[in-house]
Amino acid sequence: MNSPLTRRTFLGASLATAATAALASCAPSTSPAAGRVDRILPTDPLVSQYEDARPSNGTTVTQKLSAGVFDTSVAGIALSTWGYNGALNGPVIRAKTGDTLKVPVTNTLTESTSVHWHGLALHNDADGVPVVTQPAIKPGANFDYQFRLNQPGTYWYHSHVDMQRERGLSGALIIEDPREPLLYDQEWVIVLDDWLDGITGTPEDVLAELSMGMDMSGMDMSGMDMPMTHMLMGATSSYLGGDAGDVRIPAHLFNGRAAQDAEVFQSRPGNRIRLRIINAAGDTAYRVGVPGQKITLTHTDGFPVHHEDVDAVVLGMGERIDAILTVQDGYTPLLAIPEGKDGRAYGLISTGSGTAPAAAVLPSTLNGIVTDGGRLTADDSVLLTSKKPDRIHTMRLTGSMGKYDWSINGRRFDMKKPFAGAFDITLDERVQVKMVNDTTMWHPMHLHGHSFQLSNNGARKDTVIVRPKETVTFEFDADNPGQWIAHCHNAYHAERGMIGLFSYVR
Repeated sequence: MNSPLTRRTFLGASLATAATAALASCAPSTSPAAGRVDRILPTDPLVSQYEDARPSNGTTVTQKLSAGVFDTSVAGIALSTWGYNGALNGPVIRAKTGDTLKVPVTNTLTESTSVHWHGLALHNDADGVPVVTQPAIKPGANFDYQFRLNQPGTYWYHSHVDMQRERGLSGALIIEDPREPLLYDQEWVIVLDDWLDGITGTPEDVLAELSMGMDMSGMDMSGMDMPMTHMLMGATSSYLGGDAGDVRIPAHLFNGRAAQDAEVFQSRPGNRIRLRIINAAGDTAYRVGVPGQKITLTHTDGFPVHHEDVDAVVLGMGERIDAILTVQDGYTPLLAIPEGKDGRAYGLISTGSGTAPAAAVLPSTLNGIVTDGGRLTADDSVLLTSKKPDRIHTMRLTGSMGKYDWSINGRRFDMKKPFAGAFDITLDERVQVKMVNDTTMWHPMHLHGHSFQLSNNGARKDTVIVRPKETVTFEFDADNPGQWIAHCHNAYHAERGMIGLFSYVR
């Protein structure tokens, strides 16, 4: 069994050596026995050619990020954690399609880091996956990310090193459309997160406990003190097909605030607010809606869909939803209910009249018409052209809670051998992927560097919920050369090996 991706992969003086060796391993093979595999590396000139071909309006938007330690308070508890620019949520970065985004990153942490631009089709060496696309940014070092923005929508950025995202190393990225067709009066960017760092332990503590698995048969437990502090048992969701999550979460955050300190958004009766909702959590899906009032879904993962009026929408980790809400007089609560778990996060819309509802009187469920981005239909303007697939890959999601050995096609990703078991593709192919979930858990699966279209004219997305024993089929155009991972966006599942690699070859 291959060793999974772990913290040790990225730390220490050997990081640069490991990165160089891993990237070199995909160079053309000269061994007749091994055969010749000519992989398009992140630094290949072809990658830059495709980046240079993206539309540009000549404008550069710059946002500095500093990854570091800071003190804050979550749910009334003082703690020290990590974040960008000294905040639980990094700055909201705003730009327009055609802009070039430049982000100088300074690493003031004591360990290496990176930044991944979730949902963007950008040049491969800016994707932020250490070893696969770039060396991680060492402590005390700087790195400039720079790339063109060619698709409007709601996106986000986060560290792609170990469990760092499970602290505060994430933020929203909004790419505006200069020819925006959607009509609205205001916009509210909402980042949802499940939080435990500094309250019940660290993300690394959680991973260590989960990694022991649930199957203790055959183990000599005598003399062992193994309290299960973090593992969550009995969290179920019929919507997600069974087990809702692995981790006990003490606080759910809405724009960095727990329920007892809800954010208040000022508006006026009749205003149409565009909600840009991002699920930045590590182990929690959220059911979002307004009690007694429908919202209109307009986009998923940045792409427009046929509008749908619903009572609530479910977002898996890594997914984004845009929706329109028409403001009523008084206070309107926008709830984010952790699917299958206890607690809630919410924000309030205020028109300046009435009294804010107490948290205790807010409902604990949202029923009625409930859907998710994977069940929406793409707007005709973003449908892929009809074409027979040139290549078909089957990606089986494997592993179990028993051993906590999450994998793809029975192989746990090994950063020392990143191209073992790779899904090879070539430029200009239409690629069809069949994701077959052989596990008893649901998985929010995310593809880097591309968007895909779900079968039967389904939504254009980059992250999709795959329920237990379900097969999800999607297609994408191989139009962005390089090396791109696809993985479960449950942070703990990915860290334990549920990662694959789509590898462009000549």
